[in-house]
Amino acid sequence: MKNERGAVFVDRDGTLNEVVYHHELGVIDTPFTVRQFRLLPGASRAVKALNTAGIPVFLASNQPGPAKGRFTLKVFEGIARKMRAELRKGGARLDGEYYCLHHPDARVKAYRRKCTCRKPGPGMLLEAARENKLDLGRSWMVGDGMADVKAGRAAGCRTILLGNLKCDLCRLLDREGARPDFIVPNLFNAVDIILEEMSGKRAKGE
Repeated sequence: MKNERGAVFVDRDGTLNEVVYHHELGVIDTPFTVRQFRLLPGASRAVKALNTAGIPVFLASNQPGPAKGRFTLKVFEGIARKMRAELRKGGARLDGEYYCLHHPDARVKAYRRKCTCRKPGPGMLLEAARENKLDLGRSWMVGDGMADVKAGRAAGCRTILLGNLKCDLCRLLDREGARPDFIVPNLFNAVDIILEEMSGKRAKGE
């Protein structure tokens, strides 16, 4: 029997919840503790709208934190429970959760492998489709990274890329009192601005 239902697959970090700046490592990454987990504004409302429309919503997320030794499996499970609880508070629910815990360079040997489930591979989406009788050609993959887009396309879904990482970075800069004077996409643009600004100041000083 042909699968008839389309679905929406969503990434987690940067799409449903805020990413976190970890001072000790100097990186922006997934929450490492349950306490650090916070849904993004409007996340529950967006998922609830899909729920109300009768469109299944599945999480598809790379989560190599335990593999890298960043946090334990117990913490990972605690974060997942908090995510569900926070969504429920907003009247929203996920129809399923699919995670890839693997990483090719994992510190924890049990998770060290090259797999097809880790995005940009489509494995999580294909597994969800098999288990839930989904039509991937009528489905969407929504995320904040290129890996999400590639995974969706490889699975035959339509894709939507979000700019949440940049928005999260702006919020982080404000929170840390480190908002820059300019935000530009690359070093070339930065040098252009520096040269223009310094040239203007020199001209004024002459």
